[in-house]
Amino acid sequence: MNKNILLMVDVVSNEKGVEKDLIFEALEAALASAGKEQYGDESDLRVAIDRETGDYETFQRWTVLEDDSEEFEYPERQIKLSYAVKQKEDAQPGDVLEHKVDSVDFGRIGAQKAKQVIVQKVREAERAQVVEAYQDRVGELITGQVKRLERGSVIVDLGGNAEAIILRDQLIPREPVRPGDRIRGYLYEVSPQARGPQLFLSRTSPQFLMELFKLEVPEIAQGLIELKGAARDPGLRAKIAVQAKDKRIDPVGACVGRRGARVQSVSNELAGERVDIVPWDENIAQFVINAMAPAEVETIIVDEESHSMTIGVSEEKLAQAIGRGGQNVRLASELTGWILNVMTSADAEAKKEEENQSVLQGFMEALDVDEEVATVLVQEGFTTLEEVAYVPTQELLKIEEFDEAIVEELRNRARDVLLTKAIAKAEQRAHAQPADDLLAVEGVDEDTAYQLAEVGIGDCTALADLATDELIELLPDFGEERASALIMAARAKAYA
Repeated sequence: MNKNILLMVDVVSNEKGVEKDLIFEALEAALASAGKEQYGDESDLRVAIDRETGDYETFQRWTVLEDDSEEFEYPERQIKLSYAVKQKEDAQPGDVLEHKVDSVDFGRIGAQKAKQVIVQKVREAERAQVVEAYQDRVGELITGQVKRLERGSVIVDLGGNAEAIILRDQLIPREPVRPGDRIRGYLYEVSPQARGPQLFLSRTSPQFLMELFKLEVPEIAQGLIELKGAARDPGLRAKIAVQAKDKRIDPVGACVGRRGARVQSVSNELAGERVDIVPWDENIAQFVINAMAPAEVETIIVDEESHSMTIGVSEEKLAQAIGRGGQNVRLASELTGWILNVMTSADAEAKKEEENQSVLQGFMEALDVDEEVATVLVQEGFTTLEEVAYVPTQELLKIEEFDEAIVEELRNRARDVLLTKAIAKAEQRAHAQPADDLLAVEGVDEDTAYQLAEVGIGDCTALADLATDELIELLPDFGEERASALIMAARAKAYA
């Protein structure tokens, strides 16, 4: 009985909390590695340790290959079929033949080599245990102790051989962090990497803020209040949207707590970050108005097509609505998911009037009607020919100034114009075929490619050679941001 092997397995297993089988496998690998010094580095050795007695045997292995196989390069671990059948009559290519050989003495394998193999196996096991323990905890708050700082990132000791990292961009700016501090973070990724921390925490994500509120507000945990979303400027300001499932509950008051205790507790965890609690509303315009608080919104214009809103406020409240560095409107935009443009009420009204005039002129020209009829359509909320052509007849008949004959004539004229445009567009597209490399540019779908081709931009190089203002002049609807992005993507592809 080899008591030394059994003793080593017991000691390492108890110290590291690793299963004995893993230690046995590590020792078998160490003994096989040591045996290669005797039988050759290219040899294939297998060591089998008896788990009860500690005795072990060594086997040299050969893989059977066809006689004419081009892979036959290592006689120390490969054997041709014609020779293999002499040892085993039913041998087939791909089989492995084994032959028992003399084992290396356990006391002579070299303590350092055995230690290295065992330590490596133990580390791999520990890392696998960490992944297994935390992979189902993604989305939770994790608390640990700051172990050290590395290049601006923080290594957090979670206990039980587990470490997490908070990367520099996931730390709240200017927040003091010192070794030994207790710190909390939102687990957003578990990555089974070969080395380094595998658990990634964040203190800047909106989810971190939401999880903190779940801890502080019992009504959220009970399902009486739902968190609808959050937006943050880490360390400075945040907005969180809440909705009560029970109408008798004030969701804002519950999250603020008595004398502000609950929200203050969250703010303290976020290095003093100011948190605005916003009532969620299914009416998106009202939700945006709520999100713009503390600024008071006087007018709001919704543009469904561009997914944007124009918000009008009094001139003296304009700075407050925008916020320092655009902070308030930016957070409101992130929270609601809409593009928000803030201006004074006077400017908003002027813009609305300008847009209405543009729509009115469009109706007069396209439908061949006088200003009075076009004005009625605009006042009733119609903005496109498609709405006039395909809205239910009853909707148009509700307009006091229109009778059945006028409604039918307007619908027919709108449909004729749309049909003419569709035919013209189809003909234009038939003559303006975009090149395949233009369709391959990031952000260019089929419709965009044809739009570009129709104005003479037929391939990737033509798009790449344009300046942003030149593209906007050709296609004003693209806007500066989109035009710039398309040109940069085309340049990346054309000059790669």
